[in-house]
Amino acid sequence: MASEGLLALLGQRTTGQSIRTQNVNAAAAIANVVKTSLGPVGLDKMLVDDIGDVTVTNDGATILKLLEVEHPAGKILVELAQLQDEEVGDGTTSVVILAAELLKAADELVKQKLHPTIVINGYRLACKEAVRYMQDNLAFTINDVDRNSIIRAAETSMSSKLIGSESEFFAEMCVDAAELVKVTESSGKTTYPIQAVNILKAHGRSTHESTLIRGYALNCTRAAEGMPRKIVGAKIAVLDMNLQKAKMHLGISIKVSDPEKLEAIRREEVDIIKRQIEKILATGANVILTTHGIDDLCLKMFVEAGAMAVRRCKKVDLKRIARATGATLTASLAGIDGEEAFEASLLGYAEEVVQERISDEELILIKGPKAKSAASIILRGPNDTMLDEMERSMHDALCVVKRVLESKKLVVGGGAVESAVHLYLENFAASLASREQLAVAEFANALLIIPKVLATNAAQDATQLVAKLRAFHHKSQTDKEHANYKYAGLDLIKGEVTDNKEAGVFEPLMSKVKSLKFATEAAITILRIDDLIKLDKIEQPPSEHDQCH
Repeated sequence: MASEGLLALLGQRTTGQSIRTQNVNAAAAIANVVKTSLGPVGLDKMLVDDIGDVTVTNDGATILKLLEVEHPAGKILVELAQLQDEEVGDGTTSVVILAAELLKAADELVKQKLHPTIVINGYRLACKEAVRYMQDNLAFTINDVDRNSIIRAAETSMSSKLIGSESEFFAEMCVDAAELVKVTESSGKTTYPIQAVNILKAHGRSTHESTLIRGYALNCTRAAEGMPRKIVGAKIAVLDMNLQKAKMHLGISIKVSDPEKLEAIRREEVDIIKRQIEKILATGANVILTTHGIDDLCLKMFVEAGAMAVRRCKKVDLKRIARATGATLTASLAGIDGEEAFEASLLGYAEEVVQERISDEELILIKGPKAKSAASIILRGPNDTMLDEMERSMHDALCVVKRVLESKKLVVGGGAVESAVHLYLENFAASLASREQLAVAEFANALLIIPKVLATNAAQDATQLVAKLRAFHHKSQTDKEHANYKYAGLDLIKGEVTDNKEAGVFEPLMSKVKSLKFATEAAITILRIDDLIKLDKIEQPPSEHDQCH
C-alpha cells in the first residue's frame, strides 16, 4: 500500500507505488521538454534565465543545465545528460528520452505486480545483450583513409543543429582541426585531444566565412604599437606574474628620516622589475605572454629589445600555448635559494607569431608551435545567440570526430540501430523462460521511442514509418539474402525508409553504446527508490546572544 504519513522526525514520508509514479512523471516531464529537439528536423528551445540572458539551443545537455530542476529524480536525468556530454559529447537528447521511456515501461510492469528487482535484472540483461548485438552485428569498421565517413558522422551530429544547412562546410573544418591536434604516443596509440582546438567567436559576416587556422589564435593584441607585428622563429616566455613596478604590500610601512633614502627606495622599486625583465630577455625570448599587467616602463624595455609583449591573456589559453610550444608557465622567477633566475629551458618555440586583423578584431596567431600542433576555429555569425549555439554544435561535432577516429567503429543513424536491437531483443525475450522475459520485452519496446520521436518531429506518420522500419529489420534478421537491410533507417526529409549506410548517416558506435548503458543505469537508479523522506526545515529559536542585541 502507498502511504503518506508524518514521521517522528519532522518531515513527510512518501512510500510504495506513489513515489515510484511521482519519479516516473518527473522524468517524463523532463524528457518532454527535450523531445521535440531530437533529430535533423528538431526544433530549438529559447531559455531565459532569471537575469534575462537568452539562450537559443538544440543541445539536450545545455537545455537541462539551464532548467532549474527541483525534483530529485529529475536531477538524476539532468546529471545523466551531463555525463553523456562529457563522455561522448553527442546524443544527450536521446539518452534522456530513452531513460524516461524505460522508466515508464518499468512503472507499468511494477503496477502489474512484477517486483522491481526482477525488472532491474531484466533491464540489465537486455542492456548487456543489446550492447553485444550492436558490437557484433551492427557496427562496421572504417579504414584510416576513409575521410568521407568521418565527415559524414560529423554532418549527422550537426544535422539537428542550427548550422545543419552548412553541415558539409563545418564538418570538413572539424575533421581538419582534429587531424591538426593528433598526438601519437610512444606506444603507437593515437589520440585526438580536441580540447587543444581553440574556438573563438567574432561578430559580423556570414557563417560561411568562419575559418580554420593552423596554429593557436589568441584573443589579445600587442601591448604597445612600437612592437613588431610579426616575429619569425619565436622564442616564447609564458608568465603568470606581474611585470609592473614593485609595490610594497598592504600593511607595510617604511619610516625614512633621510629624504635621499626615499629616492633610493623608489629607484630600487624600479630596478627590481628592470632586473627581472633583463633576465627574461637575456635568454633570447622575443615573445612574452603574461596573465597580469605590464606597465609603461617595462613596455619601453620590450620595445627597445624588439620583442612582442602581450598582457592580460587568459590563463587557460596560456596553459594550452605552453603545452603546444613546449614552454613552462612560470609564476615566479625566484629559485629555491631565493635568487632570481630565468632559464632558456623555460621558453617555448614556434615558427612565427604574428598579429593579424581577422574581421573587425586583431588577433595574435601562434603558427607552427614546436611541441604539439594546434588548431583554432574562428566562427563568424550575426549575433551572440547564434555564435554560442554554433560553438556548442562544433563542440559536439568535434567530439564525434574524436570518437570515430579513435575507435574507428561506426553505426548507422536514423533509428536503424534502435529498430534492429528492438527486434533482436523481442526474439531474445521469447527465448527466456523466467519472469525477466517481460522486462526484456518492455526494454525492447522502449527502444522504438527514438525512431518514433524522429518521425513525429519531422511531421511524418510515425506509426506507419516505424512499422515499415520494423519490417525491413525483421527481414534482415530472418532472411540471409537481405542481411544488408540491417542498415535501413529513416530518411526524414522524404519521409521514407532508406539505406542509411549509402545515405551516409553515421554515428560513432561508442555514442550508442554509452547512451544505452547510461539510460539503463539512470532508469535502474530511479526504479530502486521506493521511499522518499523529506525533512522539514527546523527554525532555530532566537538565542540569548540575538536577544541581547
